[in-house]
Amino acid sequence: MVIRRTVTVGPGVDLSLVVREARPDKRAFVLVHGLASNARLWDGVAERLAELGHASIAVDQRGHGESSKPERGYDFQTVTDDLVAVIEQALGRPAILAGQSWGGNVVVEFARRHPDLVSGIVCVDGGFIQLADSFPVWEEARAALTPPDFTGFTMEQLETMSQTRFADWPRSGLEARLANFETVDGSVRARLSRENHLQILRHLWEHRADEVAGDVRVPALVLAVGRTEPGREDRVDSFMGALPDGQLTWMDAHHDVHAQHPDLVADLMVTFAGGI
Repeated sequence: MVIRRTVTVGPGVDLSLVVREARPDKRAFVLVHGLASNARLWDGVAERLAELGHASIAVDQRGHGESSKPERGYDFQTVTDDLVAVIEQALGRPAILAGQSWGGNVVVEFARRHPDLVSGIVCVDGGFIQLADSFPVWEEARAALTPPDFTGFTMEQLETMSQTRFADWPRSGLEARLANFETVDGSVRARLSRENHLQILRHLWEHRADEVAGDVRVPALVLAVGRTEPGREDRVDSFMGALPDGQLTWMDAHHDVHAQHPDLVADLMVTFAGGI
């Protein structure tokens, strides 16, 4: 059974969750999306996890999806505190946290700050992101990574573009990407505002993934893509060397591999869960 519910994580801030219940004797997963994404990118993974008997909670992080969109609170301490509230209110027991891209860095930080609430972490092409390696100056990162403006595009145009670019994706992944946007006055608009996007980007640029990884005391599974990209393998190897207990799988896939190959990602997560 799939349930949409909300939890209050602070004054005036509610997070929207996609909850799938399953067997209470199996490990549960909390699924954390990346920057400018939303909980539904995990739909395919969550469906497969449920088939295998595992409960899951996919979170629209603050500023994203159907959650509240405050003007502040996008630092790592606050977003990890948000997840504490999610686990305590919606699950009531430690979970395996899986995060993609920026969400991977979030779950690594969560494991460092709240080891009593996490039994393991899965980093899906994230966790190891250390933007200052590529952009020593913040203004360089901002200039290169500021999101595009979709003003003037319609949802139908975005759907056509997605179907062409991601032709091998399942329907669940394509629909989830469109959920990153809403229609206002006939034009699409990203649900994550540009101002909040840049706040998150700045905190991610300041994040030192390798330093945080050294303090993680739970097992970690890292699913990485883009091995042939310049500097990519070195970045991942540095992160893996910092993790006290980590295992790595390279995948030939898109950055959103969890949406592109949900069954494969879910199966890898369940195998990992069985070993901890």
